[in-house]
Formats: sequence, C-alpha cells, structure tokens
Amino acid sequence: MSMFDWQLETGDTVVAPHQRLTWPRTVGIGLQHVVAMFGATFLVPVLTGFPPATTLLFSGIGTILFLIITRNRLPSYLGSSFAIIAPTIAASASHGQSGALGGIVVVGLLLVIIGVIVHFSGIGWIESLMPPVVTGSIVALVGFNLAPVAKANFVADPITGFVVLVLLLLSLVLFRGLLGRLAIFLSVVAGYAIALARGLIDTSVIGNAAWFGLPHFTAPTFHISVLPMFIPVVLVLVVENIGHVKSINTMTGIDNSPRIGKALVADGLATVLAGSGGGSATTTYAENIGVMAATKVYSTAAYWVAGGAAILLGLSPKVGAVIASIPPGVLGGVTVALYGLVGILGVHIWVTNKVDFSKPINQFTAAIALVIGIADFSWTVGDLSFGGISLGAISAVLIYHSMRLIGRWRGTVTDVAADDEVGPVVHVEEIR
Repeated sequence: MSMFDWQLETGDTVVAPHQRLTWPRTVGIGLQHVVAMFGATFLVPVLTGFPPATTLLFSGIGTILFLIITRNRLPSYLGSSFAIIAPTIAASASHGQSGALGGIVVVGLLLVIIGVIVHFSGIGWIESLMPPVVTGSIVALVGFNLAPVAKANFVADPITGFVVLVLLLLSLVLFRGLLGRLAIFLSVVAGYAIALARGLIDTSVIGNAAWFGLPHFTAPTFHISVLPMFIPVVLVLVVENIGHVKSINTMTGIDNSPRIGKALVADGLATVLAGSGGGSATTTYAENIGVMAATKVYSTAAYWVAGGAAILLGLSPKVGAVIASIPPGVLGGVTVALYGLVGILGVHIWVTNKVDFSKPINQFTAAIALVIGIADFSWTVGDLSFGGISLGAISAVLIYHSMRLIGRWRGTVTDVAADDEVGPVVHVEEIR
C-alpha cells in the first residue's frame, strides 16, 4: 500500500493513523490542529525576536517532512519549542540572531545523530544516561530559568499583564474541550484587543504589510561560544519526542516504539532546516495530542492539512505583522504561566515516575541543578560561556552518576536502579 493511500473510515469509530475521514471532515480536523498549535508556536518567535511568519513557514514544512520520514504512521505536528527560548535570547544578545540560528542548527544536527543511534540501538541507553530524576531536573530548570524574562515583559505593562493572566486562568476553568485547550490563544487575543483599545499597538506596520509574500530569511553563523547554551536543549527535545510517541502508543494501541529513531531524525532535520533560514527549533506538540484525544481522530491526513495551512500563514506578511505587534504586557501575562508550566512539567516527570526523594542521590541531583539553573550561574572558559541551563544540566547528569558510582563502590547506596527503569515521560497536556 502506498504511503498516501489512507483507508476511508466512514463511521464514528476511532480513526487510525493510516485511515482518514472524508476530505471535508479531514480538512476540518486539520484546521483544528492549526488553531491548537498556533497559540504556542507564534509566541516563541515573538519572545525571541525572530520573524513570526518565518517560524510558521518552517513549522509547516517541518511537519510535512516529519510525516514523510515516518511514512505517515506517526500523527504529529512540529511547532516551536519553548526550550530554545533562553539560549536563543542569550545568543542573540552576544552574536545577533544569526548566531542564535547557528546554535539551533547544531541542536538539530545532534538530534539527528541521536535519532540514528536510537533507530539501531533503541532508547535503553538514553534511559540509563537520563533517569527520571535527571530528566525532570533538566526540564524544570529550563522553564524556571526564564522567570526573569517573564517578569521583564510583565512589568512593562502590569495592567495588561494582570488582565491577560486572569483571563488565562478563567479560560482554563470556564471552558471544556477544545476551547479549554485554547486558553492561551484566547487570552492572548483578548489581551491584544485590550491593548489595542488602550492605544498601545502601532497598527501602521500591519496596514502596510502585504497579504502574500515571502517571509524574512536569515542565514546562520556559527560561534563555538554559544554552543554550551544550546546543547542541553537537545536532551529536552529527546524527552519530548519519546514522550510524544509513548502517548500515541497509549491512545492508538499501536506500538510505534521502533519509529522513535525516525521521529528524532525527522525533528532534527526540521530544526536544521528552520535554523538555516531564520525559524525556531521545532518539537512535537502535545497540544495536538489533546485534539486527537478529544476527537479520536489520529489520521495523519489531518496533519498534512495542518502543515499546508501553516505554510500558507507563513506566506502572509500581514499575519506576521499582527503577531509581531503583540505588546510586552500581553506576553508578560502569558509567560508568567507558561514558563512556570514548563518548570512544573519537570516536577510532573518526577511524580509520574515515582522518583523517591528520600534518597540523597535524588535530593541533591535535583536541588543543585535547580538552584544553578534558576539563579543562572555562569562560567566562562576562553571563548566558551556556560550559562545556568547548561551548567544545571551538566551538574544533574554528573552528580547523579558520580554519587551512584561511588555509593555502589562504598556500599552506601542500594536500590538506585529502580528509578532508572521507567524512563522519561511527558504529559499529554504539555504546553511549551
């Protein structure tokens, strides 16, 4: 059977990845995926200063590339990764956007290499290198490290920021189903309308922007000094991809574990492509898992529609101008919650995997890594500069394995392997 020969499913039962509904219904589901991913995807370029239209374009292209590489068997949307925000902001400050793009390209290349290794050897070595206490610590410190960025945006316009934050919380508890999952998007739209009414938005740029045209492209430059900022992000993207595949396994009843390597390679290539032209790093989106959980439609055909729609949005400078005009106050209200939520995702990994924090190894692995990441420790060696995220990630790995090795040698550590067996897990309602 050809990769594009989806079996038509006309009933109201679960629609598997290799099946599809009628094309009108498939288009409808695909557009739902666009709305679900949009709220988080456009925020990353706005927060990092990248062109939103360029990021949307590469997001759509990356999604289609992912579907081709996985032969239409893994329903996934590749949106902007929040894990890339902190290193991108830091690298842009020292080497401009092109320097940050070089870091993103390296992240993608490393993800491709890991994907190839996983394809032939499985994920056992990843689970041994990064047990849940390490994985959770790294994911948590990536989110909490961004707290000062959220504060800077919030204090720029506290009134709008507070209103947006309240609207976000109300949307989560007032609405069910898809509307509940679009709480971020709805709060940003409402905040934008409030800021517009208060005269805080310059609409002249929007009015002058064309409806159709190519977005702004930027070529990457490579600086060895920025690499330590970006390398820990690779670990987060690995965790997200593995967790995404495991979630799909649970929902569909299909074992896609042999496809994890291809998923990592596809996401890596999509990130390389995006970084080569001015877009943000990509990652599989749990927001779209929420849509699949609600509709029971796992057809990859819907993701072709979503990818195509994202490309069309990326080819509209006017859409990019609207996104770029979002004021800091609106972003501050949203990111106070979002960055904290990324941090809490790390805590969720600990809870899901039942990490035993009565053990000193787990206590100090998490404690030291979090303080280093949140306080944003830095260390410069020659041309290399290590920030809080890189130092925190390195410390989590080194502390855990050093204490475990020495403890086993001295006989002071027992039953540590129990925490290594479950592996990284990402919650299906993850928000980047």
